[in-house]
Amino acid sequence: MKESFTISRSFPASPKEIYDAWLDSNKHAAMTGGEAHCSKELGEEFSAWDGYISGVNLDLTENSEITQTWRTSEFEEDDEDSLLVVHLTPTENGTEVTIDHCNIPEGQTQYKQGWEENYFTPMERFFSKK
Repeated sequence: MKESFTISRSFPASPKEIYDAWLDSNKHAAMTGGEAHCSKELGEEFSAWDGYISGVNLDLTENSEITQTWRTSEFEEDDEDSLLVVHLTPTENGTEVTIDHCNIPEGQTQYKQGWEENYFTPMERFFSKK
């Protein structure tokens, strides 16, 4: 059975700031601490965390939602891509980022903690400095 989860955290930044940082290579790298190659174009490929993560932009709703295929170098070659949806919801003090991650290969449950440690924690530092 495939793995899936949803996690959320609020950040002191606007949806536009987070959307722009997610889809810009230099800002994504600064936000997470890992090399990234990103694009704001539908159908374009991306990579993050020094090539550990890769995928394709499936749907982009400006400043609101990012939908991407997503896989890591830990996926087997014949594993389907997982699906990542990043929701950006404005709040009184910034933005709530909700990540829906599904279709993850069975047994690869480490990604929930990975999102917390390798995205949410560095994002908190990055956006708190702004």
